Amino acid sequence: MGSTLNVIELQNLELKLGYSFQNIKLLDQALTHRSFGAVHNERLEFLGDSILGMIIAKELYDRFPKCPEGDLTRMRSTLVRETTLAQLAREFGIGNCLRLGPGELKTGGFRRDSLIADAVESIIGAMFIDDNENFARVRQVVLSWFDSRLATIQPNVNQKDHKSTLQELLQSLHKPLPIYEIVEIKGTDNDQIFVVSAKVEGIPEQLGRGTSRRRAEQEAAGLVLNILEQNKK
Repeated sequence: MGSTLNVIELQNLELKLGYSFQNIKLLDQALTHRSFGAVHNERLEFLGDSILGMIIAKELYDRFPKCPEGDLTRMRSTLVRETTLAQLAREFGIGNCLRLGPGELKTGGFRRDSLIADAVESIIGAMFIDDNENFARVRQVVLSWFDSRLATIQPNVNQKDHKSTLQELLQSLHKPLPIYEIVEIKGTDNDQIFVVSAKVEGIPEQLGRGTSRRRAEQEAAGLVLNILEQNKK
């Protein structure tokens, strides 16, 4: 993290992704955050975001021929949201491969949902360019990543985010609802990072970070949920 990635690291990631790049520099760029240097992954992320949405939308359209638009939209949102992409990123070990500037390294950017989720989208954009816009090939790879999630997702199940899930869980336990507070806002107006605390009775305060208050609150709520899950075991 933070320095030029070596070829071995990139090749190991390729094995996990199930895709071998013709131009390895594209994968290197997809893993480079804007804090690291002038050549970064934001444009690839923009491209990958659209491609991912199209792939998942078409797959859901085919799998659920009787589903109305509203159900399809909710399922797509669940599959392509930041939380899901961050889970995928952790399965691939993408956080360990990110190239980050000193500030992001110091604040643990390689663990942040928003950064590693963005990298997943960037990699999709990079694959599309690398394979000469071969949509069918990219679609095959991306669907393999989502295979288990697509197999279990159901249209009649309410797809909830971290904050909603946490609120319902606390209500079921007859506990007070979480309190979210902005702790800090870092960076410039065009590149802000929000740090938000989530306070829940009986649990240490958790800090979430994100490019918006909403994202930071979702991350903080997710950290609380993780603790509650661990306490169950």
